[in-house]
Amino acid sequence: MFPGMIDDDVCVDMRASDPVRYQMDKEVSELSVPVPWGEIRGKVWGPDHGRPVLCLHGWADNCGSFDTLIPLLPRECRYVAVDLAGHGRSSHRPAGVLYSALAYVADVHRVVDALHLKKFSIISHSMGADIAGIFSALYPEMVDALVFLDSYGFLPTDTKELTEVLRQGMDGMIQFEKKTEKKRRVYTYKEAVERLLVANPTLSEQSVHILFERGLVEVEGGFVFSRDLRVNFKNMLCLSLEQSLELLSRIRVSVLVVLVEDCDSKNSGQAPKKFTPTLLQIFRDRNHKVVTLPGNHHIHLTNPEVIAPLVTDYLRTEASSLSTKREHKL
Repeated sequence: MFPGMIDDDVCVDMRASDPVRYQMDKEVSELSVPVPWGEIRGKVWGPDHGRPVLCLHGWADNCGSFDTLIPLLPRECRYVAVDLAGHGRSSHRPAGVLYSALAYVADVHRVVDALHLKKFSIISHSMGADIAGIFSALYPEMVDALVFLDSYGFLPTDTKELTEVLRQGMDGMIQFEKKTEKKRRVYTYKEAVERLLVANPTLSEQSVHILFERGLVEVEGGFVFSRDLRVNFKNMLCLSLEQSLELLSRIRVSVLVVLVEDCDSKNSGQAPKKFTPTLLQIFRDRNHKVVTLPGNHHIHLTNPEVIAPLVTDYLRTEASSLSTKREHKL
């Protein structure tokens, strides 16, 4: 069990100074970590004292995107999959506050601090990989293994497009705030499924049902999407290629990068194509492992059996490497 967490049939505070709540539900447990504006929610799998692995989902998804993958991964690990702020069951940010990669990085730090994690691995998908990449560059001593699923971990912006991207993000927020009525559209369950399948064709219908366990809220007359509408606005953290490479150079661990052949730029977390050769070369020069598989952007959810052996081998190899390093220090 992580320090500060307690098994019970209900969510409870272990102590006033460490109010991390933990609810048992058979093999999967619900997690709640207090943050200044509410709570970060998530799910936990694995033995109490297992090696901690943090799982970060992609844009507009939730921690359910790891539901099919985690059961296929090493059972000796303790997997913590979080709903990023504004997604799933986590609280939305306060009115007037922007969503950005840096804000999510701060949230990751809040979660690992609450769980007293000094060293852990990260499995991340798409936008979650951008967050994981920045976190691992800022706090390299805390990360012992890092997996990017269909992402390069950093999303460089063409400097010629900088003002356009920043203005789009700014205008989106301002126009949203001007709306006097921000009523969410209410769908039938079937309509919601059809809506998400059209918006994200890399998902299967079964995958949509999995995501909807945390991605829909039942209201009078039907269902609404649980995510904050503001997550749709342009991310206003714009890194140049040079800045991305500098951050990448700060990551200490060997990285597993899993890409897919069926790359849809609308849905993928990949960088603009003009930058990908440089990013790939840097990964290879630094002896990171880059693998390309047949599949689409949500392969970890729709076809986890393809991804699982790679991630399993990587986690166990890194664990063996860490064990050897510790023995050498003795």
